[in-house]
Amino acid sequence: MLPMKRLLAGLLLVCFVATPACVLPNASSVEKRLTIGLALGSGGAGGLAHIGMLQVFDELNIKPDRIVGTSIGAVIGGLYAAGLDAAVIRDIFEQFGGSELDVLTKLMEPTSALDLGDLVDLDISNGALFDSNGFLKFLLKKISARTFKELAIPLEVISTDYWTGKTVVLDSGDLFTAIQASMAVPGLFTPVVQNDRLLIDGGTSNPLPFDQLTGKFDIIIAIDVSGSRDPASRDQVGWSDLLFNTFEIMQQSIIAEKRQQKQPHIYIKPDIRNIRLLHFNRIDEILEQAKPAASELKERLAARLKEAS
Repeated sequence: MLPMKRLLAGLLLVCFVATPACVLPNASSVEKRLTIGLALGSGGAGGLAHIGMLQVFDELNIKPDRIVGTSIGAVIGGLYAAGLDAAVIRDIFEQFGGSELDVLTKLMEPTSALDLGDLVDLDISNGALFDSNGFLKFLLKKISARTFKELAIPLEVISTDYWTGKTVVLDSGDLFTAIQASMAVPGLFTPVVQNDRLLIDGGTSNPLPFDQLTGKFDIIIAIDVSGSRDPASRDQVGWSDLLFNTFEIMQQSIIAEKRQQKQPHIYIKPDIRNIRLLHFNRIDEILEQAKPAASELKERLAARLKEAS
C-alpha cells in the first residue's frame, strides 16, 4: 500500500490535471463577514427606542460584534450583550409598572403629589434623590451574567469621572456596578465610588460613544436617543422639564461636535417627542414613535450587508 503522503499527492495531481474546475479556494474567494460596532446613546426613557433598533438585528438574524453604551444605552446594551433578544428586553421594561421605577414615573408627572412614603429610596445624603440599587436588583433577576467576561457580546460601558470630567470606559469586572455608574444622572441617582474616582452618568461627557468604535469595525452604527423639544408645548415647561431638558441640550451639543469630527457609517436618530426622562411606563408609545427610525436602520444596514456579499 502506498504511503499516505504519496497517495494524497497523487490524488491532488489528478484533481488539478484531469479536472481544471477542481481548484481549492484561496483567501480572496472566501466571503468576508463584515464586522459591526454598535453605539447606544444616552436619553432617559426615550432610550427605550433602542429596543426597536435591536429588533432590527434580530429580524436580520445578525449580532453586533461589540456594543458600546451610555446610560440607558448601557442598560439595554448590557441586557442584549447578555444574550436576551429585543422581545424579551421589551417584556422586562413593560414590567416596570408597579416596580421600583414606578415612583420615579410619578415624580415626573406635572401634577406630582408624592408623599414621604413614596420616597422609599430617597438618598439625598449621597448626593441624589434616589438609590438605583432597587432597579439594578430588578435587572439582576433577568440575566445570569454578573461580569463582562460572561457576556455573549463584548460590551463597553461609558461613565464620567466627576473629579476630572473625563470619559471612563468600563469593560471588565462587575457588570452591574459599571451600569450603575453609567446611569448615575447627577442629582437623581447616586454616583458610584471606584477607587479614587467618583463616577457619574456617561452622558455628561460622551452621550453617543461611537468614537470608541472608530477604525475597529467595518460598519459603525450610532443610535442617538437624545430626544427633541416640541415648541408647541412651550407654555407647559415646568421645573423638571427645564432641569432635564437642559441636560438633554448639553448632550446634543456634544454629539453635534463629535459628528463634525467623525461620522459613523450609519447614524440613526429616532424622533421621540413628549417623553420625559423617566417615562418608562410609556414604552409602547416610545416604540411606536421609533418605528420609522427602525425601518431606516433595517434598510440601510441590509443594503450595506448586501453590497459586501
